[in-house]
Amino acid sequence: MDPNFFKSILFISAHSDDHGTLGVILNRPLGQTLGELDSSFQNKNFAEVPVFEGGPVETEKLIIAAWEWLDSPTSFKLYFGIDLEKAESLRLENSSIEIACFLGHSGWSPGQLEDELKEDAWLVSSLDYKLFSKMKEKKKIWRKTVGSINDDLRLQADCPENPSDN
Repeated sequence: MDPNFFKSILFISAHSDDHGTLGVILNRPLGQTLGELDSSFQNKNFAEVPVFEGGPVETEKLIIAAWEWLDSPTSFKLYFGIDLEKAESLRLENSSIEIACFLGHSGWSPGQLEDELKEDAWLVSSLDYKLFSKMKEKKKIWRKTVGSINDDLRLQADCPENPSDN
């Protein structure tokens, strides 16, 4: 198991046979806002936007994402890798737009993620509003998401990391 992804929930935002796969880790809040991370954002519209660890690739690069939920709890419109001007225009058009920033991302070369999925290296789950709305709850949301897949995984998700703590 790659320690970069231990108890991580990844959102896959782009995939193609030619270019591979790109995503971000949803449940690794840095505990900082954009204004705290970079003083040039203090006293600006995006100073309070939360920042997350997006993954082990290009960890100095900031990725801005915005999304709006549609009528279904599993349907949303995603704006990924946008600039602050686009985020501002989206926010002006729709006050319910949610925005987050990610430092770095997770990436796989063409075919790599498919091979890992065939080896059962990943658990796959559907995405819904509850997951996105609780991104800041690092361990709780991982436990709940993994536990929702099936009863056996629910039992494993509730186990302590160190069995001697049981």
